[in-house]
Amino acid sequence: IIPRTSGALGFAQYLPKEVFLRTEQQIMDIVCMALAGRAAEEVFFGRVTTGASDDLRRVTQLVYSTIQTYGMNSRVGQLAYPRDDNQFGDKPYSDATAEAMDEEARAIVDAAYRRTVELIQAKKEQVEAVAKLLMDKETITHDDMVDLIGDRPFKPDQQYQEYVSARNNDRKPAETEAAQESPRETELESSNDGGLTP
Repeated sequence: IIPRTSGALGFAQYLPKEVFLRTEQQIMDIVCMALAGRAAEEVFFGRVTTGASDDLRRVTQLVYSTIQTYGMNSRVGQLAYPRDDNQFGDKPYSDATAEAMDEEARAIVDAAYRRTVELIQAKKEQVEAVAKLLMDKETITHDDMVDLIGDRPFKPDQQYQEYVSARNNDRKPAETEAAQESPRETELESSNDGGLTP
């Protein structure tokens, strides 16, 4: 998470991961991730701002892709209508199909937003901890997040782990278990010796 150069808001830097195939669930997880900023505003402040405009554009593009391009919607079916911004004239589908696409897209985003709000509410303490860390540091790295809220609930890919973490990834199993048993001690040690990645 890196601040914008203007000092206004910030942006999350994602990995240039070479993923050519995604499941519908993986796409929905990406949608929820993109909606998290808007959901956090609602949960913590009770109101939303214009800060999520780019995230909403990305969500709209992803959701319509599942419906129009990837055939991942049961109502529209196994059909593909790739969007062509340069295309003029008639669309290759009827007005009724266009209306169905719009209704499905809205329902999918609404469901994803509800899921995201529920997740933010359930993890409210962790979100607050990340916000406080952002007040102290200009840039938050993967290792900072692990120190703050712990490892991911699933085991990451080894290549991904080597890419995002500046720490030695060749720890012995016993050392890994000890670190998992006492994450608070690890966090304190990291903050005392300046071992956190800048």
